[in-house]
Amino acid sequence: MSETAVNKPFIDVLAGQRQSAPPVWMMRQAGRYLPEYREVRAKAGGFLDLCFNPEMAAEVTLQPIRRFGFDAAIIFSDILVIPHALGRSVRFEVGEGPRLDPLDTPEKIATLAGHADLTKLDAVFEALRRVRAELPKSTALIGFCGAPWTVATYMVAGQGTPDQAPARLLAYAQPEAFSRIIDALVESSIAYLLKQLEAGADALQIFDTWAGVLSPREFARWSAAPTRRIVEGVRNARPDAKIIGFPRGAGALLPGYVAETAVDAVSIDWTAEPSLVRERVQSKVAVQGNLDPLALMTGGAALDQAVDDVLASYAGGRHIFNLGHGILPETPIAHVEQMLKRVRAYKG
Repeated sequence: MSETAVNKPFIDVLAGQRQSAPPVWMMRQAGRYLPEYREVRAKAGGFLDLCFNPEMAAEVTLQPIRRFGFDAAIIFSDILVIPHALGRSVRFEVGEGPRLDPLDTPEKIATLAGHADLTKLDAVFEALRRVRAELPKSTALIGFCGAPWTVATYMVAGQGTPDQAPARLLAYAQPEAFSRIIDALVESSIAYLLKQLEAGADALQIFDTWAGVLSPREFARWSAAPTRRIVEGVRNARPDAKIIGFPRGAGALLPGYVAETAVDAVSIDWTAEPSLVRERVQSKVAVQGNLDPLALMTGGAALDQAVDDVLASYAGGRHIFNLGHGILPETPIAHVEQMLKRVRAYKG
């Protein structure tokens, strides 16, 4: 890992060392709630133009670190850059979200490349190098990818849907064809994550945003098993790689996910049941989360109580304070400051 001799509280937790006050960062911390982000975004053009402009991507990655001093920065990018590197058309419609050409039949899936062209993602690696050079030495840098299941749901439907039913139906009806998508994403994600480590990332996160829509059997097949393959593939080349999994909505399936995937930490959403997580998850790995983004948006006494609840539930063990999902664009900056003050005052 880059600069592993330097004390980084975030990395220390992933390595097994509990901190008296948990390190803290926020998912989507580089984003629309910050005026400085909105200024850069307006200059960039399209969303992918921002992702693939190393200077701008590095700048927005660093903005929340300068403002709040978070313990970790996460590179500004998107989970759908892998389909782009696989030769698929990926575009973001204003107010509508991502749009791809659907891979919704076995015939269309047969046209999918087996390996990504990572030269298409050189801008991401350059942004990582730029951020690494400017980050405070105690601040960790996180690289990431989308989990194969979640990325596949967008590739099949061509967009997000309320419950990602198109991918679920295809996985039930045509599992062999669907496996072709998963296999391409697993192999491409391993190579992509290794390149992020080479470019300066200290740790990696695998986002499985749509894991919670799967039945237990399908979760094991399409969420946990592909994630395990990625973890194994990365660690075959980098045995010391620190990896966080985020199977959003996994609930009672979290203990099995941790055992199956061998991640160093698991990120949990705000619906997770504290005693189950403490007894069957945090006893094995570090836990990251899990403040409700709506509590952060609300502020005041409700935010104080929500922060205290998270700390009471998890700060007694290895814990990284975070949200249960990304910060909402409407969140006031003052509420982020309120949250940070309360977390940093914790002495457990």
